Amino acid sequence: MSADLPMPISRAAGAVDASAGRACGSCAVFNVANLEKLGVHTGDSDFVIALAGNPNTGKSTVFNALTGLRQHVGNWPGTTVVRAEGGYRHQGDAYKVIDLPGTYSLLSTSSDEHAACDFLLFGDPDVTVVVVDATRLERNLNLVLQILQITDRVVVALNLMDEAGRHGITIDTRHLSRELGVPVTPMSARRGDGVPDLLEAVAQVAHGRTATKARSTQKLGPAVERAVQTLAGQLTSEFPGLANSRWVALRLLEGDENTERAVRDGSLGDVERQHTARQRAFATQGGSAP
Repeated sequence: MSADLPMPISRAAGAVDASAGRACGSCAVFNVANLEKLGVHTGDSDFVIALAGNPNTGKSTVFNALTGLRQHVGNWPGTTVVRAEGGYRHQGDAYKVIDLPGTYSLLSTSSDEHAACDFLLFGDPDVTVVVVDATRLERNLNLVLQILQITDRVVVALNLMDEAGRHGITIDTRHLSRELGVPVTPMSARRGDGVPDLLEAVAQVAHGRTATKARSTQKLGPAVERAVQTLAGQLTSEFPGLANSRWVALRLLEGDENTERAVRDGSLGDVERQHTARQRAFATQGGSAP
């Protein structure tokens, strides 16, 4: 196996050497309780990676390229929505990959969208890889921008670059990365092209070596904007370290039951504490907190 490609792992592969694990404070140890509520057991993984994307973007191919087809398939708790998970090792760290349901939006009421949104918000993955189709970039960026409202610990996997080339499509990935505020890695997953670059980009964000800063693009009407700001301020007062109070405010205004429940039972505070612990750990190590 090439040194540039991931070494797949599975839950049956056994424990990872502890000396190689827990490389930084953003590791899954800060989020075990919430992840287990979502049916995800981190085991000896150092980082939890969410894999998101629209249907038909080659997301499953990217997942297979990372995990080497060594997967565990089950359902999200309380649903019939299928969840696949696997893992790989890279530069001494163990990564757990959760393949989220293919979705066009996080704002829909379908069970697939709810499962994806809940994991991103309450599972608080270390890195979210959003797979987009280079031949349909404008359509796919809608989901990217929505995810960036929740977290900026994102890597955009610009897949199907070979198809884009055949259609005469060229993309300035460096400019796109600057505009989004997160790394963008071009790739053709079915050919294995760009996989090493994706691995490195994920590692850099996971360890806080790449500073990410998502650019806000959402524009709301004046009345809605005032309501969002007021509610976000109240959330920040109640949960001081909450990183995505604006997104939570929007979900509350939309009447999202899961978000309402998280506020009422205080579990939203778990997300806030995870973010605060992550920030402190990166500061202690002298890195840039994502």
